[in-house]
Amino acid sequence: MESFTAKLGLTLKALSLSRGRLAAALGVDKSVVGRWVTGAVQPSDHNLLRLTALVAEQAPGFTLLDWDLPLPDFAQRLGVRPEAAARLDLAEAGLTLALMGQVRSTTALRGAAYEGFFRSTRPYLLMPGRFLHDYGMIRLDEHGLLSLKMGTGGHCAEGWMLLLQNQLFSIVADTVSGAFVFGIFNGVASAKAEVVDGLMLGAALDPGRTPTATAMMFERIGDLSGDREADDACFAELMRREPVAPEGSVPEALRAHLVRDLGPTPFAAGGDLLLRMPLDRSMARGAAYREPSAI
Repeated sequence: MESFTAKLGLTLKALSLSRGRLAAALGVDKSVVGRWVTGAVQPSDHNLLRLTALVAEQAPGFTLLDWDLPLPDFAQRLGVRPEAAARLDLAEAGLTLALMGQVRSTTALRGAAYEGFFRSTRPYLLMPGRFLHDYGMIRLDEHGLLSLKMGTGGHCAEGWMLLLQNQLFSIVADTVSGAFVFGIFNGVASAKAEVVDGLMLGAALDPGRTPTATAMMFERIGDLSGDREADDACFAELMRREPVAPEGSVPEALRAHLVRDLGPTPFAAGGDLLLRMPLDRSMARGAAYREPSAI
């Protein structure tokens, strides 16, 4: 069933139903509806039948088959113009970019491959030769997008991973430093991403807030449980971990992958003129780069 979370969210808006009112009407706990809305679980056949009957009270003729309609047709079935539904949903998500329709379609097909807990490895700009680990949680949200939380040293930044074609475009707001962080990462074709890598761009924590690009790798360290509160608690514990990688703990192959000589002289010798992460050198894969550490 394509993007049930987006269709349920649209249904709640179109019928002016809160999660609490829907839970009461169906005789289920509010937390159950919350898990449907966020995509943590799908309704049972019994509950989907009851939900369909409830929708049919305000949208005569609505049937189980309507849940299988593409989102624009589903919106029309509820009497909502598709373009209005898209604007409403994305405005609430805080994103109104031109390609968001494609992002949501791709996410509906491939987003589940990227849900989970991840640990990044990236160069530490303030200590050349050392590396930092950030901890991230990626999961589908009620808008049909991949939400992203990144934490290190006890504080959290939040945003999105926008899946388009076979790449992940990230935008994260860091409220502590007062800046945005952007990234482009190579995706995978497998059912479950274990490693993704790419480039990030942010403001360095120097007096001039220097725009700085670095290479970064994410590796999966755990899967979501489906219980949002438990997953939030797990992420809160992860982001309190020491961010600076112990000296010598980053394998030499990974060090060379993340830190390379750039510029005219290396380029003349067959190296890189610009910081890049081409697919022929990418570590992105379904098989882990190394055994993930337990969380």
